[in-house]
Amino acid sequence: MILTILNIIFFLSFLVFGYLNLNDKDSWLWVPIYLIAAILCGLVPFGMVYPTVYLIVMAFYIVYAIILFVAKDGVWDWITKYKSQSLVQSMQATKPYIEQTREFFGLLIATGAIAINYFAAV
Repeated sequence: MILTILNIIFFLSFLVFGYLNLNDKDSWLWVPIYLIAAILCGLVPFGMVYPTVYLIVMAFYIVYAIILFVAKDGVWDWITKYKSQSLVQSMQATKPYIEQTREFFGLLIATGAIAINYFAAV
């Protein structure tokens, strides 16, 4: 029951995340990332689980998160060079590190949601 409620929350959240990314310059990448996570979470309450697909999607998300972590003006630069300045001062990404760091954490959230389903399924 808790897994069902959690997945409904994840499903709705990832749909909203995808919608909010429609106006981004890289929406071609981020809308599918969030929609895939939404679909995978949305299928769980109906008893449809796909552990192999979860592993493939999580691997892609983790690899991309690592790329964002080490990229120029990525998460590592945000931590070290920019001294972990606030990422939520405004919704506009006015500093170069904001977009990549937010995307990194979005990938971690999606990976975490899918990981919960993977470990519940196996």
